[in-house]
Amino acid sequence: MLLNYYSDFSLECGTDEAGRGCLAGPVTAAAVILPEHFSLDYLNDSKQISEKTRKQLKPLIEDKAVSFAVTHLEPSVIDNINILNASIKAMQESILKLNPLPEYIIVDGNRFKPLNQIPYTTIVKGDSKYLSIAAASVLAKTYRDEYMDKIHEEFPMYNWKKNKGYPTIEHREAIKKYGPTKYHRISFRLLPEQLKLEF
Repeated sequence: MLLNYYSDFSLECGTDEAGRGCLAGPVTAAAVILPEHFSLDYLNDSKQISEKTRKQLKPLIEDKAVSFAVTHLEPSVIDNINILNASIKAMQESILKLNPLPEYIIVDGNRFKPLNQIPYTTIVKGDSKYLSIAAASVLAKTYRDEYMDKIHEEFPMYNWKKNKGYPTIEHREAIKKYGPTKYHRISFRLLPEQLKLEF
């Protein structure tokens, strides 16, 4: 049973990201403030529910949320500041888009940076413990999947529609064959050592 609130503040937001381990595409974060007596069947950590269920939950979350926001950070930003900093930056940017701004922040994971003196708590596996983080995880995942589906049309040979940019064997074989695109994270090890890319 997921819990509604961690703090005593009525404007508490949950935040989470998707796409951190991918070789291509953005890291995408969402932040969500839910009403105090919110409940939604099947809402859980986005990794625990099917793509079909996530798509069904997305409009319900958006309709019932007090406020929500989503941010994509491009591979160039990830390459520049590293994936951990980019994940935190995407979460922070999403939080700053919320209206009203939250009085308290709960973050999935164990790393965050102070933001505008808003108190926060990091919660390992928070997306399977608190509704607002679970809602943020669903939005981050669905918006990122839509983004990958869109850029798949531009570069269908990598099959991002299916692998969403994750390091599958098929994805790595395509990188080996066609090289990286503008959507690939050049700072990541795109291929195992024995399949080094020649630039």
